[in-house]
Amino acid sequence: MTAPRRSLLFAPANRPEVHTKALAAGPDMLCLDLEDAVPPTAKTEARAIAVAFLCASGGPERVVRINALRGLEGLRDLTAILEAKPATGVVFLPKVMEPGELRLAHDLIAESAPGLQLGVLIETAEGLENAFQILRASDRIAFAMFGGVDLAADLGVAVAHEPLLYARSRLAHAAARAGVDLLDVPCLSFRDEAAVAAEARAAKALGFTGKAALHPAGLAAIHGVFDPTEAEIAKAEVIVAAYRASPNGLATLDGKLVEKPVVRAMERILALRRRVAPSN
Repeated sequence: MTAPRRSLLFAPANRPEVHTKALAAGPDMLCLDLEDAVPPTAKTEARAIAVAFLCASGGPERVVRINALRGLEGLRDLTAILEAKPATGVVFLPKVMEPGELRLAHDLIAESAPGLQLGVLIETAEGLENAFQILRASDRIAFAMFGGVDLAADLGVAVAHEPLLYARSRLAHAAARAGVDLLDVPCLSFRDEAAVAAEARAAKALGFTGKAALHPAGLAAIHGVFDPTEAEIAKAEVIVAAYRASPNGLATLDGKLVEKPVVRAMERILALRRRVAPSN
């Protein structure tokens, strides 16, 4: 059964002293960052640390954000990972602009480390324009993430909800069509739990399935928003049961037709409940 992906916690790859605490903080995914968090002079050392992390096991799902594949550092990152042949984990591609990047990574992974999956960060206007084609380019895509800070700079707008609403909505639409989990950008006020929760609720309302974090302090707020409530679970159980009991694929509940898209949404809630609390 797939692990839940409500949260992704970033940690700089070149700071191994924080990795143990990050692993123990309880994120669904821990991402060592080789891109923005690592200065150019530390890339080589950080790369070795990130590869070893991806080859290890235990704790949350392990993710490494490499540098963009259109540059030499990104190619070095991916080559080092593939040469190590980790059995599991996710290679997170930043600044993805077109589907060819996914197809290249997919083919190289299939050849050298078939247990790996891919993450996709959409954070440019061109990437947003091509979002659906990007998210359909590989069946290895585990999740996508909305890169609001870089996209805001690309668009020349503030990093705020209203100017980025269209972009979030468009990416949520693309991810839903492609059947890919979608995480929101980390809250910049990462120590303010109320701010983290407010951003998470706004993202969930648009169809996002999780949110990234820059600090463990925000994880409880994120999980609290994206965990299904008891009322949501109870409603989902009733709707799914009514649909499955129907002899012809049509069901009504409280005088309303239960259609397949509604059933799929309810099944997702139940699947998340099982993933978060498998004993239930």
